[in-house]
Amino acid sequence: MRGIVDAVVIGAGSAGLGVSYFLQQRGCAHHVLERGRIGETWRTQRWDSFRLNSTNIRTTLPGDSYDGPDPWGAITHHEFVGYLEGYVDRHRLPVRTGVPVERLNREDGAYRVTTDRETFLARTIVVATGNQSRQVRPPWSSDLPTAVRQVDSSAYRKPDEFADGAVLVVGSGQSGGQIAEDLVHARRRVYLATSRTGRLIRRYRGGDSFNWLTISGFADVPRRELILENGRPPPRPLLGAIHTISLQSLSAQGVVLLGRFRGVENGSLIFGDELGDHMRFADEASADAKRVIDEYIERAGLDAPPADDDPAETVAPILADPPIRSIDLAASGISSIIWCTGFSGDFSW
Repeated sequence: MRGIVDAVVIGAGSAGLGVSYFLQQRGCAHHVLERGRIGETWRTQRWDSFRLNSTNIRTTLPGDSYDGPDPWGAITHHEFVGYLEGYVDRHRLPVRTGVPVERLNREDGAYRVTTDRETFLARTIVVATGNQSRQVRPPWSSDLPTAVRQVDSSAYRKPDEFADGAVLVVGSGQSGGQIAEDLVHARRRVYLATSRTGRLIRRYRGGDSFNWLTISGFADVPRRELILENGRPPPRPLLGAIHTISLQSLSAQGVVLLGRFRGVENGSLIFGDELGDHMRFADEASADAKRVIDEYIERAGLDAPPADDDPAETVAPILADPPIRSIDLAASGISSIIWCTGFSGDFSW
């Protein structure tokens, strides 16, 4: 066992590396322990066409700034992994990969970090593993027949990896909306079980909405102020990486919109009647974000252009009439289900 260090950071994703940068700047002796590779989840839990939702100018870590040719573009996850690796090298961060932490204990005023090969003592521990390491599925997923392939959003890669037949995507947050669009662009028959999720327009009043919300201070709202009554943070709003995605635009492209997936009964998939409410909620969330941006522009005295209508928000939705409340699984041709229903953290160690 080595001597005591100031800190051990567990996880070498963007959060862990950013913390390591500041520790390095302050002269704090520390280690960054990563069970896999640098940016492991970016390597293994993203689909082939994935791009970051943050613009290039906002996809930088502490001590870096963007000076490339496309500040408002969106890089792929592969490019982001390359950036993280370069960040570690440029700033000479003390990252150790392939070192899984198996146990963390408090011991005599310090922390004992046990890995599969050695033990560290640290005065401070920073847990930077994220809280989205374990996919969450509803309990009735076990009621589905084994002939239906079920995958989580973290395991989705590309449309042609699925057998012939329709695909049901469950959840209409960022992953659900983007995956549904990826599938329908590949001419797959797609059903989308929606959820009560907000929406964010991609560009507004001459700028990227993500950037507007950053410089306006909206992104600095503490997490505790956003927690819902059920104790959870709100789902991330539906946002396309390079263009606006809405439930309306998905339906216009051929995605069949449904209410919330309620379960399986007598060989049929059952859905609620909340689709209208989900669409209104997303519209209202988009309008709220625009008001925040408008107020900031006025407060800052900026000469921003007037708002233009976004086709993804103005297109007329194509909805089933009457609304679909149940689907006979055998008759529908649904052969695969992609669960985009969120994650929880795994802190068993």
